[in-house]
Parts: sequence; structure tokens; C-alpha cells
Amino acid sequence: MTVLVTGGAGFIGSNFVLDWLARHDEPVVNLDALTYAGNLGNLGSLRGDARHVFVKGDICDRALVDGLLAQHRPRALLHFAAESHVDRSIHGPGEFMRTNVTGTYTLLEAARAHLATLGDAERAAFRFVHVSTDEVYGSLTADAPAFTETHAYEPNSPYSASKAASDHLVRAWHHTYGLPVLTTNCSNNYGPYHFPEKLIPLMIVNALAGKALPVYGDGLNVRDWLYVRDHCSGIRAVLDQGRVGETYNIGGWNEKTNLEIVRTVCALLDEMRPDPAGPHARLITFVKDRPGHDRRYAIDVRKIERELGWRPAETFDSGIRKTVQWYLEHAEWVARVQSGAYRDWVAQHYGAR
Repeated sequence: MTVLVTGGAGFIGSNFVLDWLARHDEPVVNLDALTYAGNLGNLGSLRGDARHVFVKGDICDRALVDGLLAQHRPRALLHFAAESHVDRSIHGPGEFMRTNVTGTYTLLEAARAHLATLGDAERAAFRFVHVSTDEVYGSLTADAPAFTETHAYEPNSPYSASKAASDHLVRAWHHTYGLPVLTTNCSNNYGPYHFPEKLIPLMIVNALAGKALPVYGDGLNVRDWLYVRDHCSGIRAVLDQGRVGETYNIGGWNEKTNLEIVRTVCALLDEMRPDPAGPHARLITFVKDRPGHDRRYAIDVRKIERELGWRPAETFDSGIRKTVQWYLEHAEWVARVQSGAYRDWVAQHYGAR
């Protein structure tokens, strides 16, 4: 028995692989293109572990995917690979369309062809798990009910539009071809190995360096926050128990404004790593808002709780404390990922604001 994971060197994917192999002896074939956010350093603890087979490659490479499916005959394909940052999608949407739309299409077609080669028992057991985002649902007003799995899709950025397109492809391949799919839509993840372009790691890294903490607009945009290892446990629950063809929202029941998040990070750093120059909150700097910035996301996770018995193990207070502590203890990892390309990105997105 084997599972194939795409994007398993990225933030969520690498946490999933590490968590999976800490709990199972079932091998993982890990396909990742190692773009800027893919980092084999995340998986350093698995070096020499025969249960982890890493393959550097592109999910748009049909011949490669076909070969992996034929060679390893996995019982499940868990699809994490994606371009995932809204700001990058605004500046360069083409790569998002290629990876998130064409890449998902390639995987679906490869899985469909692979399924035709399986015996009845293997075919019945196979699952294609598509990991998506709550951003496909659009933006909510302050008093609107949280997103459920039946909420209309209203994507507002090139990133969320590309993920919405991939969700629709997955649904269509199930209804048209009978592919045994499961889709998950998660809220904002945070935790170890998070590339410091996203809000929480960017704030931690900048604060430790005494740099400005850039907050878009008035800082009152609201997101639901999910500790990444809770997300991993939710995906395992969906793989093990989810009903084929269904969508499951995975969230943390943690609505917070961006400004509240930044102030919480600052307060934890004041406690754990005091700055002689003063409280870290002095570094908060409001910058021009990004185009099409969704005001609020909120995710209703009652379906996965009711049907699969899943609930997040971490509160936001416990998860964010673990996250800040992880970054303090892994300064070498942070230094390695802060390459010249990363510095150029920060200058492009925040320098002129």
C-alpha cells in the first residue's frame, strides 16, 4: 500500500508527509517541482527513510505522472501542489493557471487512465483527494453566515479563480467519468515550515530582524485560522472516511482580523524574545491595500465534524504559541529560505507601498 502526494515539499504538503510517516508505515511517493516555496529541507528528518520516495517533477508532465502511477500503484493520490499566494497571482497569473488548472487536469486524466488498469478491488479502494481553499467562495460581509460546502463560488483573485477552476474540474471528472474524488476546502493555515511570504511567518521574521511589519489597508480583514497539523488530521479523516464525490470544509473556528494576528505575534515575541529597542508592535506599518482584497472569510466545519467526527485539536492561542516557538528554534531554516529571490519578492510587493 502506497500513497502519492503532489506538492509534498511545500508548506502544507510537507507537514502532511511528516505527519503521515509519524503515524503510518505506509510509504509516500512525493512529487514536487521544488519551485521557490518547495523546500527539501522541510523533509530533512526523512533522509534515508525508505518509506519516503521523493521525485522532483512537474504535475503537468503527463508521462511522469503516468509512470509513477504505473510503478507504485498508489491507493490514493493526495493533490496539494499549487501556486497559492494571492499577491503573486496578481503580478503573474499565468503560472497559477498552468499549475492549478492545467496541473490538476493532467492529474485527473492520469488518474482516470490508471483506474482503468486496476482490478475491481483496487479500483473500489482508490481515492483522489483534492486539497483546495476557502478563497473560492469569495468575500463575506461582517454579519454573513460562514461558508458551507454549498456556498456559491465567487472567486475574486487570479489565485482563487484558478483554484475554483480546479475544484470544478475535479467535480466534473467525478460526475462524468466516475473518478472517486474527495475535495477539501481549508481556511488559512499556519504553523511550521511556512514560507515567509504569508502573513504570520512574515511578521515573525520581520519582527525578529527589527523590520517594518506591513499590514494591508486598515488591518481589519478577517480570516479563519487553522493550525497546519489540524489540517493534516482533517485530510486523513476525509481520505479514510469521506463519502466519494463530497466536499468537506476544514477550518479552525478561529476568526481573527489581520491586525489582531500581528499584535498577537508581537506580544508572544515580547514574551519569548524581548527586543531591547522596545515592544515589537512599534514596527507595525500600515501599507496600501492590495487590489481585490477580500474582506472576510469564515468557514463552517459542522459537516466534517458531524460526518467524520473531526475537530481541530489546537486553539488559536495554543497553535500560534507553538508556531512562534518553532520559528525561534529554527533560525537556520529561516535563513536558508530567505534567498535573493525572496528578498526581491518582498521589495516588489511591499517596497513601494
